[in-house]
Amino acid sequence: MSDQQSQESREIATEQAFVDRVYVQLEASARNAEAIAREGHARGGLGHEGGLVERDAMLFQAAKRIAQLDAAHEGLVFGRLDLDAELDDQPRYIGRIGLRDDDRDSLLIDWRAPASAVFYQATAVDPRGVVRRRVLRSKGRDVIGVEDELLDAEAYAGREEELPIIGEGALIAQLSRARDRQMHSIVATIQAEQDQAIRAPGRGVVTISGGPGVGKTVVALHRAAYLLYTDRRRYESGGVLIVGPSGVFMSYIARVLPSLGETAVALRSLGEVVDGLKASRHDDPAVAAVKGAARMAEMLRRAARQAAPGAPREFRMFYRDDVLTLDGRRLGELRRQLLSQGRRNRQLPRVAQTLLDALWRQVRSERGRERGRESFEDELLGDDRFLDFAAAWWPPLDAPTVLGWLRDAEFLARVSDGVLSAEDQRLLLKSWGDASSLSVEDVPLVDELRYALGDLPEKPADERDVDPELGINVAELLTASDREFATGPGWRPPTHRIEDDPYAHVLIDEAQDLTPMQWRMVGRRGRTASWTIVGDPAQSSWPVPAESAAARAEALDGKEIHAFHLTTNYRNSSEIYDFAAAYAERVGLDADLPTAVRSTGVEPVEITGVADGESLEAATRAEVVRLAGEVGGTVGIVVPVARRSEVNAWLASWPELAADAPSARAAAADASATPSGDDRVVVLTGLDTKGLEFDAIVVVRPQEIEDESATGRATLYVVLTRATQLLTTIS
Repeated sequence: MSDQQSQESREIATEQAFVDRVYVQLEASARNAEAIAREGHARGGLGHEGGLVERDAMLFQAAKRIAQLDAAHEGLVFGRLDLDAELDDQPRYIGRIGLRDDDRDSLLIDWRAPASAVFYQATAVDPRGVVRRRVLRSKGRDVIGVEDELLDAEAYAGREEELPIIGEGALIAQLSRARDRQMHSIVATIQAEQDQAIRAPGRGVVTISGGPGVGKTVVALHRAAYLLYTDRRRYESGGVLIVGPSGVFMSYIARVLPSLGETAVALRSLGEVVDGLKASRHDDPAVAAVKGAARMAEMLRRAARQAAPGAPREFRMFYRDDVLTLDGRRLGELRRQLLSQGRRNRQLPRVAQTLLDALWRQVRSERGRERGRESFEDELLGDDRFLDFAAAWWPPLDAPTVLGWLRDAEFLARVSDGVLSAEDQRLLLKSWGDASSLSVEDVPLVDELRYALGDLPEKPADERDVDPELGINVAELLTASDREFATGPGWRPPTHRIEDDPYAHVLIDEAQDLTPMQWRMVGRRGRTASWTIVGDPAQSSWPVPAESAAARAEALDGKEIHAFHLTTNYRNSSEIYDFAAAYAERVGLDADLPTAVRSTGVEPVEITGVADGESLEAATRAEVVRLAGEVGGTVGIVVPVARRSEVNAWLASWPELAADAPSARAAAADASATPSGDDRVVVLTGLDTKGLEFDAIVVVRPQEIEDESATGRATLYVVLTRATQLLTTIS
């Protein structure tokens, strides 16, 4: 063993002794949390309300701490700072969570704590009192390596034996690691420009921009963890919503926050933002362009105000000596009157009284008037004909029901007049007629209708309650269905209301792809929130950027903007990114071109002139097998949408990759299927790759990806920047 290897082994052993001590303390903390949980259970048996409150509080805090401790096991200790001896002669250790020893002295500093900031911000130009910065590389509980940076050579003089310098630098080591199917934290290798965005002010809007590979997503996730640490009460009570482009992407990032000790967040793809809905299927680009356009909001507002299809258009009844009539014109006036007072469903309690008012005005006979208004209302509210009419004329509505009305060509044409073209309407009708499930692009439409309709009024806790405004018994209002939604004293809140949607913080990744309707959907959930918005305009898949920008500005509602721009590409080798950048310049994309800091010496491979059929399969198979043999991590096969099912079938039939793709056969049966998180080789479309990265990429028929939509060039540019080590295109 060389002297250098012997020295490194000694340093690893020293760090291992400290890490072992930390894990002993971690287990002690877990036992303490479990003891608190047991004590909490005991408090629940005290027989009084105070004991139950204490039980719930203790169990909640214990469960939260146990979850935090469990999540922190992997790579618990990752950093060490050795400071100028005049400042502190004891090393500071940085970890995923903070821990104290039995004497309550700090043993491990949480990476989000102010005392840890210098770990990320110190540089050789401005060392901030740091002499040596060390990153510990671990596997489970075992330290397997250390990487040092000397930041202050002057303060280091005379301490060479005490503080040996080991390794090539943590960042380059991190960049060279093999990728698997999930994103990992960069907590040990955060760079200064990234740290500034992470620790930006908690109010207003933080935008994180930059070209491919600069770490926008992972920086934003670390920012979410940082905010939860610095103002936990605010962000845990209000909630943190993280929205990404797809389910594949959300699975990819799912481990990052738990690995940083945070579990109090809601991770939603764009097809899952609305509670109770989950969509993964995308519409064709032409259909998606119609459904995402801002003009859809006006069409949906009109739809929510229409009379329900099949609703009665007239009401006639004989009362004493009068014939009372509500014709179509008068009913239209009453509908507009009710809608002028608020959202449709919120008017349900007023329907009976509005109809009674209109009918009472028609009572002219002496015999009808002599018994008075109260007798008139009692008689009609006891008449099934009136109750059935009212229930059918103004039924409680939900958003999916109204969206279903739009499947009727005549209804769609009526509410789309002057808003959507005939071609737009044709595309919508075809989309809704062919599909048995909602698409990702349908979800914002359901949300728009949900807000246009409003919540159904809460149920009364006691149907004997009297509505003070109407002066009548709530139990007598309309039918049993209507009484279910009537107002009155003592109402209990429903399980979820649209007024409850806003979060304390909203984080949007791949924001450049959000349609105007998606911005409206997400904006409702962030009306009172602070925001983190991540994106790169050059990677946008939305064809009308100005329209999307206007919707974004409306969603942010004048909040103060703090902009951060990242400039260094840590993902791609310089060879791969130069290839992608050359493509962007060649096709006229106004791309942000960051500097790639790592070189492998391996240029991308371009295979041309390959025919369809067996030749294309053979060429693809050969490249995938070659790349899988040369890299230790993931291999992505990126294909045009129309070829996904075909290529999935190929992959399922390749025996040499069977171990790498155990779910490929299942995926081949369903073009929209997403292979499991354990697969090493995966087939994706261009849009599916948003936010992801792979050790190697094979791009099948790049020209077809480019031709798929008006933004196909931007999509292909994204695809070319997903590989960290090796890239092949087959044309």
